[in-house]
Amino acid sequence: MLLIGDDWAEDHHDIELQDEAGRKLAAATLPEGVTGIGRLHELIARHGGELEPGKVIVGIETDRGSWVQALIASGYQVYAINPRQVARFKERYASSGAKSDKGDAHALADMVRIDRDQLRPVAGDSDQAQAVKVVARAHQTLIWERTRTFQRLRSTLREYFPAALNAYADLALTSTDALELLIKAPTPDTAVKLTRTQITAVLTRQRRRNRDAKAATIQTALRERQLALPEPVTAAYAAAVTAHARLIIALNEQIAAMEEEVKAHFLNHPDAEIYLSMPGIGEITGARVLAEFGDDPARYASAKARKNYAGTSPVTRASGKSHTVQARYVRNNRLADALQRQAFCALQASPGARRYYDRQRARDVDYNPALRQLGNRLVGILHGCLKARTSYDEAIAWSHHAHPQAA
Repeated sequence: MLLIGDDWAEDHHDIELQDEAGRKLAAATLPEGVTGIGRLHELIARHGGELEPGKVIVGIETDRGSWVQALIASGYQVYAINPRQVARFKERYASSGAKSDKGDAHALADMVRIDRDQLRPVAGDSDQAQAVKVVARAHQTLIWERTRTFQRLRSTLREYFPAALNAYADLALTSTDALELLIKAPTPDTAVKLTRTQITAVLTRQRRRNRDAKAATIQTALRERQLALPEPVTAAYAAAVTAHARLIIALNEQIAAMEEEVKAHFLNHPDAEIYLSMPGIGEITGARVLAEFGDDPARYASAKARKNYAGTSPVTRASGKSHTVQARYVRNNRLADALQRQAFCALQASPGARRYYDRQRARDVDYNPALRQLGNRLVGILHGCLKARTSYDEAIAWSHHAHPQAA
């Protein structure tokens, strides 16, 4: 068996090879890409002889990218290790906090040699699942970027043009029509001059209802008196707001386009029907949950393992006389966000989910913990459906929670 520590950087990889006894066989710095992978195969062949690919164990601090896929395609066992775990593991050697790429490669090799049973191998997800993951994450990242840009825009408007926040509140400041009006009149003086006809024309292009009433409300709000700043300062703020507004319009367009990609890739996956049968899951939420769970049937040995990965199951902290049960905060935030959204929507879509949630609330459990417990239950139901290759059934899913005494 060969144990390999791979400390990766943008353009190179520091590699260390060990045997089963922990003896260092080789170390090298390899370039990223085909040349580097070729040289790694040569090192493995030189020190492993006729060793089967499955006997080559690689530890690396990432689970994605063409390099990782090339390792998996070669038949090697690949373990993606959290950098925080590596940092804690290195404290066995010294507590000084010293760091080097070669030292990290050595630690990674030691980890897959000593603690391999405690680590999670990179999932063998299908090409379809990997494609869903790429587009679902890109879509969510664009939404997060829009939120950050919106917050900057809102903060800037509060400093010099607060009337705009009130005027466009009903439209939502991230909507294209509100942004177009803001670009057309980015200062208090220009906004006062906006006519009702101009405002109505923008609302018409975006197919708003009750356009005349909305236009009148916007015009009135824009003409309210407010404290003024010096003209050069106002012009500078207006330039910043215009830039932010144009950026959000572009993000809106790309989010809409990426949403179609997410739906297309998700619906093309064989597990899509099972995910969509779950209460509270639509095409976008389903794509996000599938993307983060993956579709490797051997990845989760039990429903508990899937719940632990999801971060919905609690963590027990026991020491001496102290014993507490707490929520997991170290988790996959993308997955946690999608599961919370599912749990919230399931309250309206599933009578069983609603009864389960109400039962938690009746026990004086707060809103978020109750929603998290519901999400935990839904993850277990999803695991059962995927394992049995069957769609969600309301009666079966909540059969153990049909009566109060079963809670």
